[in-house]
Amino acid sequence: MAADGRFDKLAPVRSVIATGLGPVYWLGNAPYRFSDWFSGLFVSRDDLQQENEELKTRLLILERRALKYAALASENNELRRLLNSSEVLDDRVIVGEVVAVSPDPFSHEVVINKGSNDGVTTGQAVLDAEGLLGQVIQTSQFTSRVLLVSDSSHAVPVEVVRNGLRSILLGNGETDELELVHVPDTADIREGDMLVSSGLGGRFPRGYPVAEVSSISKEPGEPFVDIVAVPKARLNQSRLVLVVFQQKDEPAEAPLVPLGEVEEQN
Repeated sequence: MAADGRFDKLAPVRSVIATGLGPVYWLGNAPYRFSDWFSGLFVSRDDLQQENEELKTRLLILERRALKYAALASENNELRRLLNSSEVLDDRVIVGEVVAVSPDPFSHEVVINKGSNDGVTTGQAVLDAEGLLGQVIQTSQFTSRVLLVSDSSHAVPVEVVRNGLRSILLGNGETDELELVHVPDTADIREGDMLVSSGLGGRFPRGYPVAEVSSISKEPGEPFVDIVAVPKARLNQSRLVLVVFQQKDEPAEAPLVPLGEVEEQN
């Protein structure tokens, strides 16, 4: 034993014995393994149904989380687009959210969650991340109604970015097209031209993207051409919007003159 403990002389012998006893160990554990396997064959139907319901519940929870994450990702992307849009504007803006849509099919209006408490007033321009969405037509303490550019009563003075040609862009009750009116057949305008707000009339600040010319047609004998433009804003999709506060030129205050100097001058 001493020699084995010091020089490990019997290690090969112990290895052979352990190898030979392997089947004995396996046979000794076989009844327990067989018992577990056999009992697993007779799982009750109630247990299977319960496990199935638990798995369905977990799946629903995971699907809800996935939808929530997708919605958050979409909202983050929209916020990034709004941030990029606000950075290129010279005017002050606040971010609002569309909370209601007019059920009247002939009235293109939405309600946003910004009102007079936020400084919103009638006539302010409202944008989304792509372009001009509409203008505020009514305010309350906490909300405002916005008339979309696609409403048949809405008109925007615009100009062509390429050459400065000015005209009026009208809504026609369709969310995917607008009409550019009173354009002579000799005017230099092409499909693909970008239309931006001209600032005339003072209602909309100048330079906001409004629409892109999609088609031009001319009726024989008519002095004006029929022009259809596609709005840049996602009129029936955008949820987050920018309410624009125009920078107003304030008159410089006259310097105060001490009363004594006035009396001396007199």
